Amino acid sequence: MNHPHVLLVSQHAYGHLNPTIELAKNLRRVGARVTIATTVTGFNNKLKSLPFFDDISCVSFSDGHDDDINPDKIPGYFQDLERVGSESLACVIQTLSESGNQVTFLVYTLFIPWAAVVARELNVPSAILVIQTATCFSIYNHFCNSRDGIAVVNKDIETSISLQLPGLPLLKCSDFPTYLLPTDPTFSEMISLCQEHLKFLEEEPNPRVLVNTMDDLESDSIKSIKNAVVVGPLVPSSFSDNHGSYFRWLDSKPENSVIYVSFGSKAVISKAQKEEILHGLIESSRPFLLVLRDNCEDEDEEIKELKEKVGDDGLVVGWCSQMEVLRHGAVGCFVTHCGWNSTLESMVAGVAVVACPQFSDQPTNAKMVEEVWGNGVRAVVDEKMLVRREEVKRCLEAVMGGGERAEEIKKSVEKWKKVAMESLKDGGSSQINLKVFLESIL
Repeated sequence: MNHPHVLLVSQHAYGHLNPTIELAKNLRRVGARVTIATTVTGFNNKLKSLPFFDDISCVSFSDGHDDDINPDKIPGYFQDLERVGSESLACVIQTLSESGNQVTFLVYTLFIPWAAVVARELNVPSAILVIQTATCFSIYNHFCNSRDGIAVVNKDIETSISLQLPGLPLLKCSDFPTYLLPTDPTFSEMISLCQEHLKFLEEEPNPRVLVNTMDDLESDSIKSIKNAVVVGPLVPSSFSDNHGSYFRWLDSKPENSVIYVSFGSKAVISKAQKEEILHGLIESSRPFLLVLRDNCEDEDEEIKELKEKVGDDGLVVGWCSQMEVLRHGAVGCFVTHCGWNSTLESMVAGVAVVACPQFSDQPTNAKMVEEVWGNGVRAVVDEKMLVRREEVKRCLEAVMGGGERAEEIKKSVEKWKKVAMESLKDGGSSQINLKVFLESIL
């Protein structure tokens, strides 16, 4: 059997890199040679520090902001990424070819459609890796393709607008990915990127769409995507031996008793929201592990005092290994921003969710968690867009209180954990789908 050389091209954000790395491992297991390409920033600050297979190569390409730690916060970054990245990525592919490592297939993550153009110009077939739900991709297809994009693209969207997709409850404006809304500062850029993705796929005679999901989880949405290949759940399977003091703290707690709270690597939590969360956790009288990335501007006296009041029943840390924490037997609930990686990780670990979405695809994921998959609840925000301490306590009681709702959630959690384990096992659907995909590109 020939071994195709697959180049995986990803943005530098952890939300893109993490599933890309897991896909690389899985492709390697089924016989492909794999190289991961990301920006210089992503390579230097993230990729080099992550442990994975020795026989997966890593390369970098320039986005024009090689010395910036957070280049995506720079105005016009996506235009720079496309302009500089296209030329740099083409050079990477040509250099690989000249060194005897010709790229036979390219996979690119969501929101870098220009990578597909580079591949086409170099006569390399390609596929998109959808790092969000199939449901989100269906929403993009509805609003952003050339036929149906009028409502959003022309900025005529109203708060009353809704969308009915097959097999799903009615989706309201508050359930859409935020960058589909004209109020989002990235609206114009993201709509344009979505349109480019869909235009390229429409032009392809044999489009391929790899989706980080599970067949049983989103069957109707998957059916709506032409040539979809289900490759999820793409979650970490190997861990570091350096657990840190938080792991010893977890070891001291009863089974299913701990609330784990984390809002992702890109979250910006306001001072007021931090205070409400801390109050809600303390008043819940349950042990909790809270990940708070320090922001000097937010670290006022009240938050410092709240941290000091936590005592032995709470632990506040700046970072932890999320998948390891979720798999720990003491953890019984995950308060999360509901990013797709975190949501999938909660399913694989079998932990119920309290969803506190902020932006991007998170509102859609939260809708699915509460109303479709049933593995958690969605926190309600007030008129100031804050989740108040009373709401934190209500959600925690719904998930961990032992009532009828908690039992229903527990059954759903167990159901989806079983589905995830079946997908991930040797000979499971994820591996089978990847093998078929690999055979199709030989």
